[in-house]
Amino acid sequence: MAELGDVRIEESLKVKIGEAKNLPSHTVSNSGRSTFCSIKIDSETIYKTSVVEKSLNPFYGEEFQGEIPKKFRFLSFMVHDNGSKTDKIIGKVTLKKDELYRYHNKEHWFPLTPIDVDAQVQGKVHLEIRFDEILNTEPESFSSHRMAVRILECSDLTVINGSCNPYAVVMVTHTKSKHKDVKRTNVKKKTICPNFDETFFFDLENKGQNHDRNLYTFDDAFNGELSISVWHDDSKVSREVLGNMFPGAFLGEVKIPLRDLDIQSIHKAWYCLQARENSKQSRLDLGSLRLKISYTADYVFLSHYYNDLRCLILRSCDVTPTTASAAYLLGEIVDNRAEAAQPLLKLTYHHGKLVLLVKALAYWEVSKTVDPNTLFRGNSLVTKIIDELMKFIGLPYLHSTIKTNIDDICSEQKPCEIDPSRLKDGENLSDNMENLKSYVLKIIDSITGSGLVCPTTMREVFHAIKESALSHYSGMQTIRYLVVSSFIFLRFFAPAILGPKLFELRPDTQDVTVNRTLTLISKSIQGLVNIVCAKNISFGLKEEYMVPLFESLSDPIHVDKVKTFLEIISSSCGAHLRNIEAPIILKEGTLIKRAQGRKKFGLKNFKKRYFCLSNQHLSYSKSKNEKPLCVIPIEDILAVESLQEESFKMNYMFQVVQPQRALYVQANNCVEEKEWLDILNKVCNTNKNRLRTYHPAAMVNGHWLCCKSVDMMAVGCTPVSGGLPVTEMKVNIDSDREVEKIHSLFLTNMDKLDAYQDCMRNATDACGCQEVYSGDTEPHPMLVIDDTKICFETVTEIQKCVISLEQEHKRYLKLVQRQTVIGSIDAPIGEDSNSSSRL
Repeated sequence: MAELGDVRIEESLKVKIGEAKNLPSHTVSNSGRSTFCSIKIDSETIYKTSVVEKSLNPFYGEEFQGEIPKKFRFLSFMVHDNGSKTDKIIGKVTLKKDELYRYHNKEHWFPLTPIDVDAQVQGKVHLEIRFDEILNTEPESFSSHRMAVRILECSDLTVINGSCNPYAVVMVTHTKSKHKDVKRTNVKKKTICPNFDETFFFDLENKGQNHDRNLYTFDDAFNGELSISVWHDDSKVSREVLGNMFPGAFLGEVKIPLRDLDIQSIHKAWYCLQARENSKQSRLDLGSLRLKISYTADYVFLSHYYNDLRCLILRSCDVTPTTASAAYLLGEIVDNRAEAAQPLLKLTYHHGKLVLLVKALAYWEVSKTVDPNTLFRGNSLVTKIIDELMKFIGLPYLHSTIKTNIDDICSEQKPCEIDPSRLKDGENLSDNMENLKSYVLKIIDSITGSGLVCPTTMREVFHAIKESALSHYSGMQTIRYLVVSSFIFLRFFAPAILGPKLFELRPDTQDVTVNRTLTLISKSIQGLVNIVCAKNISFGLKEEYMVPLFESLSDPIHVDKVKTFLEIISSSCGAHLRNIEAPIILKEGTLIKRAQGRKKFGLKNFKKRYFCLSNQHLSYSKSKNEKPLCVIPIEDILAVESLQEESFKMNYMFQVVQPQRALYVQANNCVEEKEWLDILNKVCNTNKNRLRTYHPAAMVNGHWLCCKSVDMMAVGCTPVSGGLPVTEMKVNIDSDREVEKIHSLFLTNMDKLDAYQDCMRNATDACGCQEVYSGDTEPHPMLVIDDTKICFETVTEIQKCVISLEQEHKRYLKLVQRQTVIGSIDAPIGEDSNSSSRL
């Protein structure tokens, strides 16, 4: 059984901020207002949307997704008025952590409520309370009790205007007499975790009214209340000049009825600070905010607990038929396939099974698609996995490809409107067309020139989907472009151009004019891609003003660029794929070469050869159409660098380093040398064995000219140019957590698995299974059972793994409940929930 230290809790939050409606207008002008929305965890702002100008019904349309690194009590959403000089909050939505499950993954309209400074509370206070009985010496007097209140410390207090100078006020209120005894600690400077350690004494007199013994009851002394309030001392003037007339900013309070305390023992505990009770309830209508909140807390066990379920998922790519695999079944039972795609992507990517899984799912989808023009255009599991892959590892590639173009468009703000009905005064349609065309062609050049630096895994995945499509539609030549472009352009580049902030290309949403330009560019690129993928070029569009632009983009030069790019990013990029398809020629030409390892060198060792570089190998021959004399596989190229002139007293030389030797090549001029160096580096920059150091000079007369080493296999003496390529950026994946997410998805949909199993047990046809899924929010097609026996066995294995793992969760939660000490720093009194419930 898992021990407390064996389990970690990983919390994450995903929020879609949709829109606000019916915001109050400015009282003076009665007009719209410029607003933005922020997200807060307790008092810390973690996200802000872009500003929406002059609207009482602003549409934000933004999404936040991230890990929560600390414990929290409240999740808040603030709608801010951007027009005021100070940060004015129009209204807020505040949810307790334990309320989030009610709204999990569901869109909901939340009413905005007024901001209440005294309600912005977080943190806790550590108290110690004890009682002493005091014997009075006066006649007719009786013993009384003295209460000692020790304020030990506070933790995680709210920061006010960038600082926190806390102090505590201790007050005892006597219910009958209404008398209040008030004492306070010293101020602690610049800390959210002050250590006070101050003790205050309060006498609890045992006297009845008018000191009449007959009216005295023991409970009178304890019929009161102890309150501890924490404040931020924010005013030196208030403290020193006005005599503490203004207490400062309220940080929270704790109220404890005296009758709840045991006078026979010492009470020592942590308390959560609470908001001040507000008797005035505002009925002001501030509008409402549409949100979709997904909060998850994953209880992640040690790795061996997940081995069975992990192996079952990873075997999915080998299961025949695909519809009987655990990964496929997970995609069929969830309400939103993106929920299944995210953990499946990360798990299979981490364990090297992603491409095989995509290939299996793609082949199955192709076999069931009737119209090839709709292939991979829906929200199937395989399309969702590839979508997540492009966002997961493709953002650096996206940034290196088009960020400069997007920045130029946003900064230059050239007029690009080509719809005659939307032209502004003074704008010229012809000039706008040239501006737009210029932007489009620059982006097309950036994209089509980036194929060789496309991340390897993306290339392998695109190759898998292209191969699956060609296997079924071999007679349709454009299918090879159609399926790849549906991902890389329609689901990656085009959305990024349309919404650069969502892809982290720009920090803020752009103004209306720039947004319109980006929209036209995105449409133009999609139109060019459609031309590439179409059998016959046709411009029968609803938007006739786009036709002249498409006609100019349909030039064979532009079309061929896109085709070559699509071929490159979907080409085989490994030795095991070399024989699958024909190589793509990237560059060729006549160069002079010299091979390392000659006993003598002279003019006869430098010969003209015709070099040809493809996406699979580098070769050279005596002339263009002759059989290659040497073929070097791309994966065998360990480095490509310039060669120092002193090596052979020749300019424009570079070296292609291989495992056992180096090939020395001379270009005809410096421009040609740079072109070959650039493209060779792009081709081989994903090689796993690429060198980090090299020899900048040749080995001549038995030693390296650069470092004088006589060892031909000596490690290089100079770092290779550049660092790790963008395609080789490492991604940390928590395999255990991804399996835990998959377990939670199966557990949530266990009723569907059970019904699915009953369906297979009681009937051999699949038609009865459709009823199992009639309540899905994302409509799924009727389930297909290609092999009832294998599918039944898979479902049984899933149930066994999920039930076994859930039993471990329950045992762990019982252990937590048994060992939880209420009043400890981890389970303070007053916390909304000290249970260990899981979403």
